[in-house]
Amino acid sequence: MTTRAAATETANRQQELDLRSAARHLVRHPLVLAENDAEMLALIRRHEHTLDRWFTQRFGYRLQVTADTARLFKSSVVARRRPLLTATNQSRPFTVREYTLLALSLAAVAAGPTVISLRDLIHEIRSAATDADIVLTEEAADRRALVTALKWMIQYGLAIEMHEHIDRYVSDETADAVLRIRPDRVALLPLPALASSEAVPQLLNRSDRRQSSRAWMRSTLLEEAVLYRTDLTDGEWAELRQRLGEEGAIFDDMFGLRLESRAEGIMAIDPDNEMTDSRFPRSGTVGHAALLLLDRLVHSVSSAPVEEQPDNQIAENRDPDGAGRTPITRDEVVEVVTALASEHRRYWSQDAQNPERFANDILDLLEDHRLVEVTGDVVWLLPPAWRYSVDVQYQQDSLL
Repeated sequence: MTTRAAATETANRQQELDLRSAARHLVRHPLVLAENDAEMLALIRRHEHTLDRWFTQRFGYRLQVTADTARLFKSSVVARRRPLLTATNQSRPFTVREYTLLALSLAAVAAGPTVISLRDLIHEIRSAATDADIVLTEEAADRRALVTALKWMIQYGLAIEMHEHIDRYVSDETADAVLRIRPDRVALLPLPALASSEAVPQLLNRSDRRQSSRAWMRSTLLEEAVLYRTDLTDGEWAELRQRLGEEGAIFDDMFGLRLESRAEGIMAIDPDNEMTDSRFPRSGTVGHAALLLLDRLVHSVSSAPVEEQPDNQIAENRDPDGAGRTPITRDEVVEVVTALASEHRRYWSQDAQNPERFANDILDLLEDHRLVEVTGDVVWLLPPAWRYSVDVQYQQDSLL
């Protein structure tokens, strides 16, 4: 190979890596800011046209890039159980009240001004609340929710504290501050479906579009990492299986993801374990307990003799249903969690001291990753749960 040919091949390979890096980043961070990640924004700007074509044609998304901001509009699917997270050291999902205050805050500044005092902003928010028939109070809970919403705006470059800090408003309703607002970035937040929707169901229906089944299936697989057979019609499933090679090439080229196909569905696997905002397995008490719970449940439904199973209607039929789901009662889950908490009390936090609440936290995590489904008092083990079962003997004093 000549020196020139080698240089061309190296340049092409580097471009492929750059495109993949930019595409992966945009999926995880749909709003990219120059002040937070100047190098990545420069990379996105350099490959803007290719990235926009890829996302538009393959996923039904749209990429918009300005001088200091890149925004990927994911307008073809609504991801399940992906709440907005607070801008705190230990982030948590927004409460309904915090969502409400964030929406009112964004509405209040969407048209400007670019500089506003906290007191004037609160006045505008109250006006927007009145128009929406929402009652706001001066109580600490509402002040705290408003500060949470504004701190999220600050983290994502929609507002900047110029004088004083908004945190003081939580304990002092007379506190003031000065904020610089970026109405141009605020305008980039809403999905196009929001402008033409008058109610939540209408918004969800227009955001979760299946006008192009290929784009919808790819988007769902990208955002959820698993697409179950039951998520699709018979025709969609047959079509997806026929062109699995083509789909695998797209996910590999753009993101370096590998598709794994089973009778129950398809999963997208990231060898680098980076393309997620919620990891599993994970560290911490809830993460550790969730992994152990899966293993115990899988073994109990796979190997326990019928006479050793609990005496209830669900236990009498452990066979998976047509979707490959295996039923377990919530009481059984709580029983297993109670036993695990007793075994690992030396290592787990105080969260494990209330088995029912602890079990709910664990099930929430497993539902987030589509490893279980909870319907009333029935917990359905989904097929991927078997990936986390291991044939080892646990010692009471060991910490995995």
